[in-house]
Amino acid sequence: MAIKSLIINPGSTSTKIGVFEGETLLFEETLRHSTEEIAQYASIVDQKDFRKKIILDLMVKKNFDIKSLDVIVGRGGMLKPIPSGTYAVTDNLLNDLKIGKQGQHASNLGGILAREIGDSIGVPSYIVDPVVVDELMPIARYSGVPELPRTSVFHALNQKAVAKRYAKETGKPYDSLNLIVVHMGGGVSVGAHEKGKVVDVFNALDGDGAFSPERAGAVPSGALVKMCFSGKYTEQEIYKKIVGGGGFNAYVGTNDMRDVEALVQKGDKEVALVREAFILQVAKDIGSMACVLNGKVDQIIMTGGIAYNTSIIDRLKERSGFIAPVTVYPGEDELLALVQGALRVISGEEKVMDY
Repeated sequence: MAIKSLIINPGSTSTKIGVFEGETLLFEETLRHSTEEIAQYASIVDQKDFRKKIILDLMVKKNFDIKSLDVIVGRGGMLKPIPSGTYAVTDNLLNDLKIGKQGQHASNLGGILAREIGDSIGVPSYIVDPVVVDELMPIARYSGVPELPRTSVFHALNQKAVAKRYAKETGKPYDSLNLIVVHMGGGVSVGAHEKGKVVDVFNALDGDGAFSPERAGAVPSGALVKMCFSGKYTEQEIYKKIVGGGGFNAYVGTNDMRDVEALVQKGDKEVALVREAFILQVAKDIGSMACVLNGKVDQIIMTGGIAYNTSIIDRLKERSGFIAPVTVYPGEDELLALVQGALRVISGEEKVMDY
């Protein structure tokens, strides 16, 4: 009998849920939360009961008996750096989600909600490959400033899912392959997967690599220091330039690559230059990771929402396809990736990780 699971993926203004039987989606829903609703709560964790109620209300609306579930899986949050895998939501893990070990983020609620709902019906709760997955080789941590080590913050859930999907489709063990995975969404992360470990990756949040629809990526550090001490900006305003207001938002005024493409097609030369600069920077990141893997790259995998844009993919292939063949998996099916992580543990394919 197929395993039934409830998958919970909280965002800042929404809670996306899915109910699966095996890997088959029975139904999914994105529950939207207004700014006014969220503003009532002083912290992320204070939203727990509010979000739990709307999830359980949806189950009732769908006439779905939650007692028929076998497992609850939540999106992992800002925990301490951990290896890749599927983790049981233990008391220690739960506590670190509540305090926000590496910061407050809506994804912290995924494991909290999974544990609470799971406990209420007597089934296990898990998280899978949170953004803080850290498998960096030691020399990848050096930045040039001892007080500022390079960190591993990236789209671990989708990067690992598509890497394992490619391995399965080619009939090769993931831990036998050298892959470069390029996730292109609101942020961009490019990772070197060496024999099953992401040994180097560009910090997709606030530090490294190509700019993206919403993030600045690596910027000239000297000029940034001068900007910080110019007296023109608060710390919050500077950070907004790097995360949220950077990249295409700053240059073009939109984070929607469909709008960017439409402007390019209309002949906007300035926007076309920005798009070409983005392609160049992503290609340079791919080349960097090829060096990390000593040039021994079995496949380049391109994924994320921007991977639907065939013109960008074609240009990236032109610039980096000499390194290795390219496979494209557009989008990021996070709900499926989460359920697959739980099923690998339940089937015995992988061992549950201990936080």
